[in-house]
Amino acid sequence: MNKKVYLLALVAFVVGTVELIIGGILDLVANDLDVSLGKAGLLITIFSLVFAIASPVLLTATARFDRKKLMLVTLVIFFFGNMLAYWSPNYSTIMLARILTAASGSLLVVLAVTIASAIVTKEYRGRAIGTIFMGISGSLVLGVPIGLTIGNSFGWRAPFLLISVLSLVSFVAVAISLEKIAPKPVISVREQLRTLKDKKIFSAQLTSFLFLTGHLALYAYLTPFLKSEMGLDGTWVSIVYFIFGVAAVMGGGVGGILSDKFGSEKSILGIIIVFATAIFSIPYVTFSLPLFLIIMIIWSALSWAVTPAQQNYLISSAPETSDIQQSLNNSALHFGIAFGSSIGGIVIEQTSVVHNATVGGFFVLFALATAYFSITRGQATVNQEALQQ
Repeated sequence: MNKKVYLLALVAFVVGTVELIIGGILDLVANDLDVSLGKAGLLITIFSLVFAIASPVLLTATARFDRKKLMLVTLVIFFFGNMLAYWSPNYSTIMLARILTAASGSLLVVLAVTIASAIVTKEYRGRAIGTIFMGISGSLVLGVPIGLTIGNSFGWRAPFLLISVLSLVSFVAVAISLEKIAPKPVISVREQLRTLKDKKIFSAQLTSFLFLTGHLALYAYLTPFLKSEMGLDGTWVSIVYFIFGVAAVMGGGVGGILSDKFGSEKSILGIIIVFATAIFSIPYVTFSLPLFLIIMIIWSALSWAVTPAQQNYLISSAPETSDIQQSLNNSALHFGIAFGSSIGGIVIEQTSVVHNATVGGFFVLFALATAYFSITRGQATVNQEALQQ
């Protein structure tokens, strides 16, 4: 596999870190800017929403640009966004900074995936995409701990300075290592959305949304689950999160390998089936920490393993609009994250956190149904029609 894929994974790692790095230091931000903790939490919410919406719009607006140059320009914007967060004198300024970094970050992730799939041979495409998502999942492992450690030692602004430095490092690496990559034909946002009229494509995108909804219904509230249902203290909760993160990183790579070896369709169905079994099992294994950790590792690894297989499937199903489908899939994933968190919150308020896994599991079963529906359809056709109009 082309070694430059690992460089693109670094870019994805930096972007993913920004999304969650503020999560562990919300109290510091709230105290310094004199806002409530809930209002500080909106800095995470706005990032996810902008991240989900910006990808298809920006991909269209920048469709005529060389991919390498576009990534370099976007990295510069991303750098200034993080510096703005570092220098923020008030809440409004850091909110603006979060919007700027979310928009530029969403484009960087899509570019990383599309470039990675373009610079490798077909047999390594799934593995290349998996490597990119290993970078993102790796940031999930390190984002909150980095934010906590640096923020508590040097103040909440320091993590953003670190990300700014990493953005410059990424800029230099991309400038030196990557060659020019020609853009694909321009497709408007309306035409992007028209591709979803094809049942095969729409149900595939819906699969990603439902899968992440089911996953986040529990994962977003894993801490209260661990404390109330398993009686774990803060130290053990941190250990569990670390194990979860390591498994997620490994899962991204495993998903790419499975996709290359067995094909995207079989991999997607197999991963979702095992994932559903794992998440439904979680409430029934809390009596044993070792058994719970085994099930959790499977749950965590497969939560990221499905993504490279799904991306590869979309590329194969709609090759003429592969950039668009990857962008829309990125949006579907983030909308799933937001919706799953909301569903999980409703479950906790109405019943108990012990039921979050079961509710999430049903969404995963819906994802299995939409995945099977998509796979059993014929080759996508709307993408061709969109390009001709």
